[in-house]
Amino acid sequence: MSLIDALKWRYAVKKMNGQPVEQEKVDKIIEAALLAPTSSGLQPFKVIVVTNQELKEKIAPIAYGQTQVIDSSHVLIFAAQDNYTEEGIDAVFNRMNTERGLPLDATDAYKTQLKGMILTKSAEENFNHAARQAYIAFGIAIAEAALLKVDTTPMEGFNGPALDELLGLDKKGLKSVTLLPLGNRDEAGDWLVNLKKVRTPLNEFVIEFK
Repeated sequence: MSLIDALKWRYAVKKMNGQPVEQEKVDKIIEAALLAPTSSGLQPFKVIVVTNQELKEKIAPIAYGQTQVIDSSHVLIFAAQDNYTEEGIDAVFNRMNTERGLPLDATDAYKTQLKGMILTKSAEENFNHAARQAYIAFGIAIAEAALLKVDTTPMEGFNGPALDELLGLDKKGLKSVTLLPLGNRDEAGDWLVNLKKVRTPLNEFVIEFK
C-alpha cells in the first residue's frame, strides 16, 4: 500500500475496540518517530509509551474523557524539552561524532554557532521550537501507523500541566505536547468510520509561483 492510499484509509478514530496492537507494529511506529527529521538533529523530545490500564484510566479525564485513551492498546505521549541546555547540545554532537568515527571537535564551529542562536533565546521560545520538532515526529508516526493499518487518534485536547504532573515530566525537563492512542477501530460504535474523508480541493490547497 502506498502512503497516499494509507492516508486515505486512516481517519481520527472516535471509538476503539480495546483489542491489542501487535508489539512489532508498535515498535515500527516508534522507530519511525525516532527517525523523523529534527532541527540540527537535536531530537529535543521523548516518546512515552503507556500500556498500563490503570494509568490510561487516570489519563482519560485529563484528556477530557476521550474514551480512545482507555480503549487503546498503547498511548504514545510526545513530550518536548522545556528548554535547551549547553550540556544537552554537547551530548548530541558527541554521540553523533563518536558514532560517525569523527573527532569530538569535528563539529565545534557549527556547534558554537548553534549554541549562539539557541541558548540566547528564552525558555518559552526554545520549548516552542522543541514542540515543533515533536510535531514532525508525531506526523511521521501517524503515517507509519496508517501504512501498518494501525488506527490512531491524534490528540491535542488534553490538560498538559495535569498530565505532566501525573507522569512527573517536569522532573525530567519535559512538557507533553500531543497524545497518540494506537488501537483498532470499533466499526459498530464509531460514528465517523463510514463517512467520506473530506479535504480542501487540491487547486485551492496549493499556491504556486511559476
